[in-house]
Amino acid sequence: MIIEGNPKQKEAMEAFHRGDRAEGLRLQEEFASAFREEYKDKDHCPCQKACRYHGNCKECVAIHRAHQEHVPNCMRPLLNKKIRALSELTEHTIALEIEPPKEVLRKEVQK
Repeated sequence: MIIEGNPKQKEAMEAFHRGDRAEGLRLQEEFASAFREEYKDKDHCPCQKACRYHGNCKECVAIHRAHQEHVPNCMRPLLNKKIRALSELTEHTIALEIEPPKEVLRKEVQK
C-alpha cells in the first residue's frame, strides 16, 4: 500500500474540494480501513532515525506539538516539497541565508 501520495486519499481530497463531503469521507474511510488492515502487523513509519517513538505517531506528534521547535522526520519530505515550490518564487535564494543545525546531515557538495 502506498501511503505518501495515495491515489484513494487524493481522490477523497478532490471530492472535499468540489464540496462532496459525503464522498470525501467515504473515500477517506476506505483509505483508513485499508491502512489499518495493511499495517496492523507491519511498520508504517518512514522515519530512518532511530527513535523511541518510531511508529507511534500519536506520541511522536504530541511531543513535536508540545516543544514546537521542528516537525517529525516523517513530515519533512512533504513540507520540503511545499517549501521548495514557494522558494521557486525567489529563485531559491533563501538557501543562501540558511545555516543548517549541526545535527542535520547534508549531501556533500559535488565539485
